[in-house]
Amino acid sequence: MGSTGKSKKRLSTARELTRVVTDYYLECHRARAEGRPVGWMPPMNGGIEIFYAMDLQPVFPENWSPVCAAFSLAPGHFEISEGMGYSRDLCGYLRNIVGYVHSDMNGPGVPLGGLPEPDMLMSFGGGCVPAMKIFQILESRFPRAKVFRADVPQVACEDIREHHVDYAVSEIHRLIEFLERTTGRKLDQERLHRTVELSDAACRLWDEIMSLRRCRPAPISASEIGIMFVMVTRQGTQTAVDFLTRVRDEVAERAEQGIGVIEDELVRLFWDNIPLWYNMGLFNEFEGLGGVVVAETYSAAWSLRLDASDPGRALALKRLMSYSLVSCLSIERRKEMVLKACRDYGIDGAVFHRNKSCVPITLGQDEIIRALDEELGIPSVTIDADHMDSRNFSHAQFKARTDAFMEMLLARKNG
Repeated sequence: MGSTGKSKKRLSTARELTRVVTDYYLECHRARAEGRPVGWMPPMNGGIEIFYAMDLQPVFPENWSPVCAAFSLAPGHFEISEGMGYSRDLCGYLRNIVGYVHSDMNGPGVPLGGLPEPDMLMSFGGGCVPAMKIFQILESRFPRAKVFRADVPQVACEDIREHHVDYAVSEIHRLIEFLERTTGRKLDQERLHRTVELSDAACRLWDEIMSLRRCRPAPISASEIGIMFVMVTRQGTQTAVDFLTRVRDEVAERAEQGIGVIEDELVRLFWDNIPLWYNMGLFNEFEGLGGVVVAETYSAAWSLRLDASDPGRALALKRLMSYSLVSCLSIERRKEMVLKACRDYGIDGAVFHRNKSCVPITLGQDEIIRALDEELGIPSVTIDADHMDSRNFSHAQFKARTDAFMEMLLARKNG
């Protein structure tokens, strides 16, 4: 079992994230206290902008799982869910949420006050199977909540056709009708247009920040990846745009001045799969040996621009494409994305997280490792772990493998 550890932040804006996170959860509880409808939904679904445009409060139980992992609450939730019969082999997000909602959700010791109970459950019918099953389970746990079930085609991005988009647009309209009927509020089209503009602005800023990681030395690393919190919870708001503008400006200034994450960047690394939310400090361990994780697959999920001139279509495309960028990729397409990132970011070595808790985005790693070696001459190392469950991670094994890997990479550099 690995010890938990927080990552060391170099950016002053990244250190602001604690306030941003706290403000969001305070807003969730304030909405409940003020009688503003609360809806639980999965991330990356095209519904968050509609919620903010209608002054409704979106809550993301999947995103709550990394918070639970960071605060070492997940093990207790796993014990509850496994006691209910849920296998330890299932997705860690699912097991954590099941355990959380069947515990004292807002009791003493629960960070940030926990989550407010939902008035509505938004099951968008997209993404991986566990993400959809979570909301089926939540329907049983919160029987008074009004439920919206969407039907979204599971189509790879390159296979999306106009009839898919038309159908997704009709589902967006059906969602709006459900929300207006359930809450008694009317959607203001001007506000929706503005939230989509803000969401697109956040995506643009995110892309700019990620592009600046190509600089040598890298001004920002995976240890600051927690800034993606605003991309999950605050898309469509001025809060996200203001925060990411400050991050972009600070990163750009560091890049211009040649200030890197560490004083002597020797090796540039790529990370595949979800980070270990209970031990983000692992990224800093590479830095102690001269390595910086400058790119990863997970951050690509937020690089999705929106055309605000047609908000309904923009949100329909977002719903179709968001999950496809992460969990509906062919191995060939995933390989192309990894190889391109390794070329663009000047990668010296790749770290593949063989994630026991998320098999879909772990499939195909061996083929990608071969392609990196044969086509780009980039070596890789595989670590066995779990993005949520620390019982499936051995820090000693991680250190033995990565220390040897870094030693080899440095020898190649010096050879």
